[in-house]
Amino acid sequence: MTYVSDPAAPRIAIAGATGAVGNTLIELISSRGLRHRGVRLAASARSAGRTVEVDGRAQVVEDLDGFDFTDVDLAFFSAGTSVSEKWARPAAAQGALVIDNTNAFRMDPDTPLVVPQVNADVLLAGRPASGIIANPNCSTIPLVRLLQTVEQRWGIRQVVVSTYQAASGQGQHGIAELREGSALALSDPDAELPADRFKPALAFNVVPFIDKLLDTGFTMEEQKMLQESRKILGLPHLDVTTTCVRVPVVNSHSEAVWIEATEPVDRAELVGRLAALPEVTVHDKDTPGGFPTPRTAGEPDHVHVGRIRVAPHNPRGFWLWLVADNVRIGAALNAVQIAEYVLDRGLL
Repeated sequence: MTYVSDPAAPRIAIAGATGAVGNTLIELISSRGLRHRGVRLAASARSAGRTVEVDGRAQVVEDLDGFDFTDVDLAFFSAGTSVSEKWARPAAAQGALVIDNTNAFRMDPDTPLVVPQVNADVLLAGRPASGIIANPNCSTIPLVRLLQTVEQRWGIRQVVVSTYQAASGQGQHGIAELREGSALALSDPDAELPADRFKPALAFNVVPFIDKLLDTGFTMEEQKMLQESRKILGLPHLDVTTTCVRVPVVNSHSEAVWIEATEPVDRAELVGRLAALPEVTVHDKDTPGGFPTPRTAGEPDHVHVGRIRVAPHNPRGFWLWLVADNVRIGAALNAVQIAEYVLDRGLL
């Protein structure tokens, strides 16, 4: 039980509490023992009034419209960019430290963009001017956790990424649409499949298009990975180019990553350095050529890495295959770890 009466423990709110990330936040607050003096839940009017159990206590979901944050110390926002744009700054103005899991403030100069295993030290300066800490994109988080050690040891000239992103990136509605479409396609191959969250329909398909199209021809999802990686790693000229693809997988994103370093890379040293990273599992450490998949990776709170290959024709270049639970590592877990860092150091 993490509910306590200690006045030093924070009062917590979760905006978007009934979604996939919100549900996972509730579970992690309990399983990781995040001490608190109460958790209030908020969502849209459609979900308001529902009862959700938090740490064994029944909690009624409140309507986010008109939600009062004056008695909240720490607020998690995971209800979508438009909701954060409307409510996160008012919540911060009312005194809550906001941890935002959307694209709304990631590139705001007054808002730190944080992956605790990489750049938590940016929080040591104290409460951000915006009152908000941004959670990065779900594909950026596992990538930068690996890039940092490469940059520190060999330097990086270029990174080329292809992502294979699960339906859960569109929340519970995305998962439901994939399942419905898959069942319908199996029963009637000529049926018109649901395509609300994914266009064209995702069932038995791959869609190389996520988020809106930009004038550059890249999508917003692809641009996020470039600009967020630069900000998190403190490398404003880092060369990252990406193709983001939605695939018919329920949960966990995968990435094929080509990295060209500035110096030749020794594979054994690379494997050792990756395996030494916190909460990273290297699958071919003992069996070269081993690899994780979304179904078989294992520990959901680890970044899983395999297919580590240094190119014979270019010893500065190598490939990685990585898999990470996008709802946990790519969203809820990273947010909770930010909160843990802030609370452990008395920075709230």
